[in-house]
Amino acid sequence: MIRHIVLFTVPKHEDLDAVLDGLSILTGIPAAKRLEIATNMKADRFDDGIDVVVYGEFEDEAALAAYHAHPLYQTSIERVRPLRGRRFAADYDTAAAITAPRG
Repeated sequence: MIRHIVLFTVPKHEDLDAVLDGLSILTGIPAAKRLEIATNMKADRFDDGIDVVVYGEFEDEAALAAYHAHPLYQTSIERVRPLRGRRFAADYDTAAAITAPRG
């Protein structure tokens, strides 16, 4: 399984709802096994700079590619990009994830 995590900053707090609305479009893409959009709780005592989190689970890389190719993905980008600040993305295969202490 592929996990897809995207973190956004939203420089203007008044744009937060519009960003969430724009990202919610992504939930209409059937390629994801699971897709969540949420605001950051900002509970980390070292950094609270991230405002929005997108978390997705995909069966494989082909499903992730289908998600990115879907027309709703482009629609979401067009609505969110003008309102967001920084964007950080990471994808990883859970089969290769470290799940126990090494060494």
